[in-house]
Amino acid sequence: MIHIRDLTVRNFMSVGNATQAINFDRRDLTLVLGENLDLGGDGSRNGTGKTTIINALSYALYGQALTNIRKDNLINKTNAKNMLVSLEFAVNGVDYRIERGRKPNVLRFYVNQEEQASQDNSQGDSRETQTAIERILGLSHDMFRHVLALNTYTEPFLALKANDQRAIIEQLLGITMLSERADRVKELNRETRDSISQEEMRIRAVQEANRRIEEQIESLRKRQTLWGKKQRDDCASFLSSIQELEHIDIEQEIQAHRDLDRYNEVKKQIDDCNRHLRSIRADKSKLEKQQAQLEQEILSLSKHECYACGQTIHDSKQDEILQTKQASLEESAQTWLAADTQEQEHQVKLQELGELGKPPTMFYDDLEQALNHRNSLEQLRRDLAARQIEIDPYADQIADMQNQALQTVTYDTLNTLTRLHEHQDFLLKLLTNKDSFIRKKIIEQNLSYLNSRLTWYLDRIGLPHQVIFQNDLSVTITELGRDLDFDNLSRGERNRLILSMSWAFRDVWESLYSAINVLFIDELVDSGMDTQGVENSLALLKKMSRERNKSIWLVSHRDELAGRVENILRVVKEGGFTSYNNDVDIV
Repeated sequence: MIHIRDLTVRNFMSVGNATQAINFDRRDLTLVLGENLDLGGDGSRNGTGKTTIINALSYALYGQALTNIRKDNLINKTNAKNMLVSLEFAVNGVDYRIERGRKPNVLRFYVNQEEQASQDNSQGDSRETQTAIERILGLSHDMFRHVLALNTYTEPFLALKANDQRAIIEQLLGITMLSERADRVKELNRETRDSISQEEMRIRAVQEANRRIEEQIESLRKRQTLWGKKQRDDCASFLSSIQELEHIDIEQEIQAHRDLDRYNEVKKQIDDCNRHLRSIRADKSKLEKQQAQLEQEILSLSKHECYACGQTIHDSKQDEILQTKQASLEESAQTWLAADTQEQEHQVKLQELGELGKPPTMFYDDLEQALNHRNSLEQLRRDLAARQIEIDPYADQIADMQNQALQTVTYDTLNTLTRLHEHQDFLLKLLTNKDSFIRKKIIEQNLSYLNSRLTWYLDRIGLPHQVIFQNDLSVTITELGRDLDFDNLSRGERNRLILSMSWAFRDVWESLYSAINVLFIDELVDSGMDTQGVENSLALLKKMSRERNKSIWLVSHRDELAGRVENILRVVKEGGFTSYNNDVDIV
């Protein structure tokens, strides 16, 4: 079920910086009345922003208004920025929230309070995000306009071009449900197969005569044949798999992997020795430079010269410094000798390791794969041996049944089920192959329901015309046997027909897809409709709201309707901005 809850609007069309909010979580009929105080109030209903609610809902869901309004023209002209529309709704128990705006461009989509990533909101409408939203809704913008939000400025269905009408009807009637129908046929097919098995069991149970035994024996012989064929096929399959695996000398392969382990170990030792040699030689080079420096400093000190500045020195510190430098030189020499010894040791180890050579060639990447190959080969050989010695499970049964009594048995039910099974197989092929014949059949099937609901609404709303969708998806309008066009109807008749057709569309949609809790009707009850038409429309809307738990919003200029409904949403225009003052809960 699609459950629309809360809508908040800021700087959208006539709504200014003061955020306005509407809660749709109602189960009744709400009248939307406007009052334009900028035009003096006192019955001024035009230009208040009533239709803004529907446009905001459309913009939140689809990134576009209900009518052909440019996106930048949706921004409040006075404030000219910071437009933001937010909508909270649920589909089949999962909560969603959309935040969409312009200047700056905004598109944020939340699933159960967790924001979803959006790749591109340069225009405030990421294609990936929008596709995800419409996939969740299962409701295109065209269907939204003809099923959920009826607006006097929306081109009526019957005024559309034939191709556009066909596109909407095909979507409505469930052509996209072919795959779901295929799944259902598969389920029925399985049930039929189970019924066939049960019927065969019943025949075997009641069959006490010759034909029963003969057929059972024949059935067992067929099974015996299939079993024998399967045994041969299994053995051939095992043998083929064994031969394929035997193309690789697996023992040699396993030994190669073990040789590779040894190769890698030697390579690691060689690499470690070379790394140590490089480090030792670098240390020796540093020590040699250090020794040369110390020798130069000692020579200078021996001549009573400062090794740093070259000046002559004669003090008690000279001998102390000279001794320190000599001790450092001796220590450095000892360190160099130790490093040299280590270098020689590593060189000896490299000679002992010898030449590395080339690594062994292998088929598998690792030893585990090779061992799995060997295990698979051994298991296949065991499976082949076991399958070859299996005993025919049907031979003894056939021998036992040949001595039983014979009776006649009827096969009517079994034959019926078999024909049904074959028919289901045929249907399944047609569905899965997307055959155009099935497409036509689905249209015809759902057209019947559409026409019945349309006839029901036309009768209740008081329109005497007959309106029928034909199998080619064209529409005929007749009155007393006289063919009419949509343009031949009066304004009131057209509005009654628009309402009836939209409600019939909604019934078909909800029967095939998902229920929707909200319905908008914008001024269609006002325009050209007589008193009886208004009364009939209100009665239908109240019945729909009461019996189907719908939140229905009726936009109107008729003040007299205020006394006919329990809930009123007052849309007030003052100082150039729209606000909602109403007895509906505001979030």
